Formats: sequence, C-alpha cells, structure tokens
Amino acid sequence: MFPVAIGLNHRSAPVEIREKMSFHPSQMQEVLRELKSYPGLQGVVILSTCNRTEVYAASTDVEVGIGSIKKFLASHHGIEENVLEQYLCVHTLYDAVRHLYRVASGLDSMVRGETQILGQVSNAYQLASEAEVTNKAINVLFQNALAVGKRVRTDTLIDQHPVSISYTAVELAKQHFGELQGKGILIMGAGEMSTLTVRHLVAAGATTVLVSNRSYEKAVNLAKECSGLAVRLDDMDQYLEEVDIVISATAATHFMLMPERMQEIMKTRKGRPMLLIDIAVPRDIHPDVGKIPFITLYDIDDLRGVVDRHHQEREIAAVNAEKIIEEEMLIFLKWHNSLFVVPTILALQQKGQRIKEMQLERAFEHLSGLTSKQEKIVRSMANSIVNHLLHVPITNLKEYATTSQGHLYTEILQNLFDLEVAEENKRPVKLLDQHPGHVHHGRAEAE
Repeated sequence: MFPVAIGLNHRSAPVEIREKMSFHPSQMQEVLRELKSYPGLQGVVILSTCNRTEVYAASTDVEVGIGSIKKFLASHHGIEENVLEQYLCVHTLYDAVRHLYRVASGLDSMVRGETQILGQVSNAYQLASEAEVTNKAINVLFQNALAVGKRVRTDTLIDQHPVSISYTAVELAKQHFGELQGKGILIMGAGEMSTLTVRHLVAAGATTVLVSNRSYEKAVNLAKECSGLAVRLDDMDQYLEEVDIVISATAATHFMLMPERMQEIMKTRKGRPMLLIDIAVPRDIHPDVGKIPFITLYDIDDLRGVVDRHHQEREIAAVNAEKIIEEEMLIFLKWHNSLFVVPTILALQQKGQRIKEMQLERAFEHLSGLTSKQEKIVRSMANSIVNHLLHVPITNLKEYATTSQGHLYTEILQNLFDLEVAEENKRPVKLLDQHPGHVHHGRAEAE
C-alpha cells in the first residue's frame, strides 16, 4: 500500500484556479465516496483550504492511483485534464509522507508555521473517517502527521512568533493586558488592515470591539463581523475615555489623535492606562502622545522591528522543524517497510517448514524401526538445519527494513526463494516516468 499526494496550492496555481478546485465541506463526504470508487484507491482524504486542494491516497498501484485522482479532479470540477496538469504537484511514496508532514507542520504554508493548517488537516481526516473511506495506511499516515505537526510546534515554538503587522498588534495588546476578554478596544479605520486586525482580535477572545471610520457605513459592516459597535467620528472622544486599547489604521493624511486632545481625555480617565497601536502609514497618532503619562504608544516601525525579528526566529524554527520531520520520516519508513518484510519473513519460514516436513516424511519411509527417541533426534536436527539456514537472511532482511532499500531486498528474497506473498503486500516494480511542469514524483530510492 503506497501513499500518494496530488493537488495544487498557492505556489502552483493562481487564486482563480484554486477557487474552481475547492470543495465545500457540506459536500465532502459524498465527494470522498465518489473518489474512493475510482480504480487503485484503497483509502483517501481530501484537504481543501483557501490556499490548497490536495488529495491524499493509499494505492496498490501508484501509476493507476495517480491517473484516477487526476481524472476525478478534472471530472468533478469540469476542467480539461491537460489544462489541470500544469497546476498539479504530484508526490509519491515517501515524498508524499514528507509533504503531508510539512503541510501539517505549517512549513508549506504562505506564513511559515501558521497554526490554522493543523486543524484543517485534522478536520479533513475526520471527514474521511466519518465517510469510511480511509484504510490502515491512511489512518497511520494522518495520525502520525497530526502528531508531527503538534511536536513541531511544541518543540520549536514556530507559531509563537507573529509575522504580520495586524497579528503582531493584537499580540502586543495581549502581552500588555493579558486576556483581551472584557477589555474595551477601539479600531480606527475600516480598511483591509483594520479588517485583519478585527479577525485576529476575535480569535484572541476580544468581546468588546468598537469600530470608528470616516464612512460610517463601512464601520457598521466591519463591526458586524466581530459583533461589535460602530462609532461615529464625532462621538469618538467619549469612547476614548472608556476603552483600554486603540488600534489605528485609517487612510487619513493627517494626525487623527493629537497630544492636546489626548491629555484632556486622560484627565477624565483618572490614571487608567491606555495602549495605543498605530499601524497606519502615514501615522494616525502624533508621536508626542506617547509621552503622556499612562499612555503606551507603538507605531508601525516598532511593530516591523518585532515582525522582522520574528521572521528570523521562524526561519530558525523551520530548520529545526525539518530535522524533526526527518526523524519522524525514519519512523514511518521503518513501519511502512515492515508491512512488506513481515509477510515475506512469514512466507520464508512457512516454506522452510513445508520443505522440512516433506523431506522428513520421505526419510522416515526409508528409516523403518526408529525408536521415538531416534525420530525425535532426526526431527530436532531437521529443525536446526532449517532455522540456521534461514536465520541470517531473516536477520539481515529485518535490518534492511529500516532503510529506504528494504523493499528491494524483500523483492529479491521473494524471487530467490519463489515465495508466495499476497499481492497487496508487494510493491509495484514499474517506475514512474518524470512529468514536466509542476509535477514532482517521489525520490528514486523510495521507488
């Protein structure tokens, strides 16, 4: 049973193609059952996010499995297969395992180490399990991948370093006040940066969010997204007297908050601290506001310094994450090769026993009059000969099973001893041809 991963992502396909290739969660179980019905596919999972659509499968015949997945994707989305080919990435055998491990760890994401993908991989596997379209190989692969993703984040802390301005702004607010639940937060502006900030605030547990914007209608629309309240610019002072945090990202060409205005507001607040985060360019908040007692002010340069440092930290964490993945790959490789080695060893032992019994029966026909003790000695000698003869090849095969060449030695042993091993326990011998474009096949040594 051999792993295969085929799909497209933010690097191989533009958004208009990714949109066409996505699957809606409500249709997923029906789609999964349809996919499983294609030839050569024994277990399947579909991972569909805004940045990727990928099919993971366990196949008894890699070439047939790849062809089936391509036909399914082209047919289901109404795209010519030759058109779809240019956007697809194909990973086979151990390269497919490594790819899933990297995806679950966030190393294949737009933002390295992002956390959301781990939950998306988990949900994709859960949907496939509920649709009853997985098998042992897929179950082991995805359970391991989820464990690897968690280990990478625990051991490297790769997701603990925010790398977007809006996310960093929210993280600063959390560090300053601790939990954001119950804290009054005012967002100045309703553009893209403010929208992203609101989403991060909601994810961080913020419950009291106000939105102020020159266009009140836009403020209303953004406030709905976080179950917040839109505030008119003319009424903003009264809310500045109450909130704990202000995050500003307007498109204004002049300062929105001047020192004189904020001094008056702070008198009313009577020493209650206030955090101001200005992520606008040009700035919304006059730098001298930061000199007012009980006000902490960060501007976008402060945040960029944090982001740059976090980018470097994520890159270092990513290097360590790749080492973890290689460690985990060796564990999977050992398990996967054992699927082929164990049946071969059993078949070899069974053949040895059959030959021994057959030869003993012939020998006893010519050795009449043996006592039970003599017969026992002959049987013991025959057992010892078979066991000694098979000991070295079995021991060596177990050792080779831990390497990427284990299956080659397994096939050689099967051929040399003419062993009868069930077809599902054999590997395909035919190698896959290289394919142009974005398609990448598994490493030669894994085939």
